[in-house]
Amino acid sequence: MEKVQLKEHERIDDLQCKGLKIIQDTTGFCFGMDAVLLANFCDIKNNSTVIDLGTGTGIIPLLVWAKNKVKKIYGIEIQKDVAEMARRSIRMNNLEDYIEILNFDLKEAPEKLGVNQFDAITTNPPYMEYGGGKVNPEDKKAISRHEIKCTLEDVIRVSSRLLRHNGRFFMVHRPHRIVDILWLLRKYKLEPKKIRFVHPKVDQKPNLVLVKSIKAAKPELKFERPLYVYNDDGTYTDEIYEIYNMNKA
Repeated sequence: MEKVQLKEHERIDDLQCKGLKIIQDTTGFCFGMDAVLLANFCDIKNNSTVIDLGTGTGIIPLLVWAKNKVKKIYGIEIQKDVAEMARRSIRMNNLEDYIEILNFDLKEAPEKLGVNQFDAITTNPPYMEYGGGKVNPEDKKAISRHEIKCTLEDVIRVSSRLLRHNGRFFMVHRPHRIVDILWLLRKYKLEPKKIRFVHPKVDQKPNLVLVKSIKAAKPELKFERPLYVYNDDGTYTDEIYEIYNMNKA
């Protein structure tokens, strides 16, 4: 593993997966469980070329590479300093031949990378609609959480243009946006095929939804069994331990 220079407020976290590590900025927006669950949810065909839209720290490309036999993964990130940090993580793991971080607006991706060229797309987009107010539009955390630089429709429209026929689209989002998500997916010919809701506990409503779509596929939507994060006593469920490659205490 190549040594890299850390900047102020940065740390290196062990991903507990094939020896991979990642650089995170403790003052910025660190990756969360949603990214890990999305990477685990993806069923990507061998030798696929993949794009991660809004890659942030590069966590999803790293985990997708670890869990699948992919040919190449591109991570697109609009924030220059965040993209640079993700590049250092890729270099630290000696994965430059497999993962490339690109610093530009994802809306430019079809023109820069070509249409109908990719086998799969992953995305953990901003969840919250941007309505101005007190949100700082230049704040790194705000850009990650709010639809400041791109909207849900931008992400889905661009993904449809990038994907090949029968290409796969994987997204994690909030359940309250499910009607918007499904309507936009079908509008842009990304047929919803599989949905899984993520619940904090058995008796609590879902706070995340995982969605798989296939470009130009026939209609047939399947609902997977719910994923529960915590047991009643506050410990992780067996499935979360398995996803994180953790051993029970």
